Amino acid sequence: MAQRKINRRQFVAAGTAAAGAAQVACSGKQQVVQAVPPPQPEQPQEQTGNGLNLILICVDTWGANYVGAYGNTWIKTPNVDRLAAKSALFVDAYPETLPTIPTRRVLYTGRRIFPTQQIVQPDDQVRIRGWHQLFAEDITFAEMLRKASYTTALISDLYHTFKPNKNFHRGFDCWRWIRGQEQDRWESGPKSKIDVAAFQHPTQKGPGPFQYLLNRLDWKKEEDWLAPRVFTDAMRWLDRNATEAKPFYLHIESFSPHEYWDPFDAYYRLYMKSNYKGPRLIQPPLTTKDMSEVEVEHARALYFGLVTMVDTWVGKFLNKVESLGLMKNTMVVFLADHGTMMGEQGHLHKLETRLRHQVTRVPLMIYDPRKNYDGRKIRGYVQHPDVVPSLLEMLGLKPPKRVTGESFVPMLAGARTTGLRDTVITGWGIHASVRTPEWNYITRWTPGDNFAEQLYNLQKDADELTNVVVGNRAVASEYRKKLDAYIASGRGVTEGTFKTDFPESDTPAKRS
Repeated sequence: MAQRKINRRQFVAAGTAAAGAAQVACSGKQQVVQAVPPPQPEQPQEQTGNGLNLILICVDTWGANYVGAYGNTWIKTPNVDRLAAKSALFVDAYPETLPTIPTRRVLYTGRRIFPTQQIVQPDDQVRIRGWHQLFAEDITFAEMLRKASYTTALISDLYHTFKPNKNFHRGFDCWRWIRGQEQDRWESGPKSKIDVAAFQHPTQKGPGPFQYLLNRLDWKKEEDWLAPRVFTDAMRWLDRNATEAKPFYLHIESFSPHEYWDPFDAYYRLYMKSNYKGPRLIQPPLTTKDMSEVEVEHARALYFGLVTMVDTWVGKFLNKVESLGLMKNTMVVFLADHGTMMGEQGHLHKLETRLRHQVTRVPLMIYDPRKNYDGRKIRGYVQHPDVVPSLLEMLGLKPPKRVTGESFVPMLAGARTTGLRDTVITGWGIHASVRTPEWNYITRWTPGDNFAEQLYNLQKDADELTNVVVGNRAVASEYRKKLDAYIASGRGVTEGTFKTDFPESDTPAKRS
């Protein structure tokens, strides 16, 4: 007979029942022992706020260093800059956990998730720690606001959140999935029309962007591209709901400018100055080692063009918000999950060993119709878990106990002149970084062979280009202790279950 597996909660319950039975046996008395069911997950509370609407725009792979309002001088982002001029800008905003799905677990709940667990995900090609659906115990921001009488809507092309078993649309009265991003299995043919070699570097092999190329086969005009479709659908939602849904929460997810870096051609031409005749490198190699200068220029021009394309459609959406008169009673938030490398240290793309500021420093700006922020820049560390409790406070609502982030409203009000923390910890897979104003330390945090540790002196090397861990072992040791302390503080806090029937059934979530 096969041995049945039990999880920790069932083990504790069984132990409690056994202890009770032993006590009865020793007393010699007959008693009825009733099992105590495990506690139900916390539920969002009914409450009433100040009635402000909320629009949250989240973009993927768009670091702060590629936004004009954050100091970039060569990428055209006039529309996000226009919003920034009316908003408060957080200069030192960072994720707590990366990449896409782990970040959304934080942003959608206001709860830290690092240290993460490796949990088996069926039918998902991404296998890294923290990459899984929301826990049953989680309370989403949308669920919190719906309990406060908000009409909630999600417009998104972030296909990872809609994969089998994913549940990131919890709490939304309306959710729309714009199909076709990356490896989204939207189309299956005609395969004979796809020439993958026309989109890959000669050093790249395998199917690469084949699925995406199938998905985009019929795109002709700019409006067919995914960012235009996302923001067009968001504008449609406002037209149909803004006058009736009082208040409303509209959450917009634009997976662009994430790879594939494939803008409508006019945007690419803004940045490509050389005469390039090779393949369209919509997902170039991870390093520039085997690329010519013109190939690197081409890859960068594709990314920059995609950034400007997304900015253009953010602008069209903001024009709609203004034309409907919503700027007088609607908060607007613009933020990103992470950035990317664009040739620094010879690196392209993000990776979990590249937790430098180009990847981890993100834009976060908040427009509040009641305030005259006028582009004020706010310094000091804040992180993604802080977004939900801060927005709840600004809406006159209280967070549930499960939220672990801290409100940055005192920073907005000027009552606090420092950040919410002195040290930023950012985890990704089996690696993590420890950042202070003086140093950035990157290492492996799980047991196993360590990769070459990185340490950057931010006072002398703000762009984080030179690894100085050799000769600064004492600093690396000190920062490793900071990381270990943060990990220890999260044990038990960052775990959960996937069951919706409490008590749980007998099958535990698979972990390692």
